[in-house]
Amino acid sequence: MTSGMSVHWCVLKASISERLTYRGDFALATLVRFLPIVTQIFLWTAVYAGDETKSLNGYRYRDMIAYSLLVMVGRAFSSMPGLAGGIAREIRDGTVKKYLTQPIDMLGYLFWARIAHKLVYYVIAVAPFALMFWLCRDYFTYRPDGLRIVAFVISLMLGFLVGFLTETLIGLIGFWFLEVSSLIFIFMMLNYFLSGHMIPLDWLPNLFDEGSSARATAA
Repeated sequence: MTSGMSVHWCVLKASISERLTYRGDFALATLVRFLPIVTQIFLWTAVYAGDETKSLNGYRYRDMIAYSLLVMVGRAFSSMPGLAGGIAREIRDGTVKKYLTQPIDMLGYLFWARIAHKLVYYVIAVAPFALMFWLCRDYFTYRPDGLRIVAFVISLMLGFLVGFLTETLIGLIGFWFLEVSSLIFIFMMLNYFLSGHMIPLDWLPNLFDEGSSARATAA
């Protein structure tokens, strides 16, 4: 148990050092990721035509901006760029054998390496995040209580686990398929849409309720 934790700790430290080696490039890539939220703010400003009293499917302009910012935070935890592709590439070129010849669990190594990636990411992104939320503070009209904040933080942690495990499973498909880039692309598109990043999911028709109502009517 102790030896396993020491190995994981070494992996975490080495991964953090690796990312800090190219901290300039990493910081630039982190800052560039904030551009989509800026474009979304301009987009919804155009959609609502600057009318803060206008409501679309129950969302006012302020609600939509606040929603977009919170979705950005959630996606920052759940997204795993390069994980599935990296696993598939190691399987394809044979470098996955290093996990068989060394006393390191593959999933454990990838997990702690990804935690290191997220830690460095948030250390760099905390200032832009704080600035963005401070500039948009007037859009948050609802003040959650402590219990909801705790539940939100727990959901972010679970989102990280779900994102990591899903991307890992897709990457492991490389044992059966030579090329998985198409599957990764399809997954990314579905994930982007079904995660509510594009539009709120409650804007979509509730197909399950409609199907249940149709069956009840037919009966």
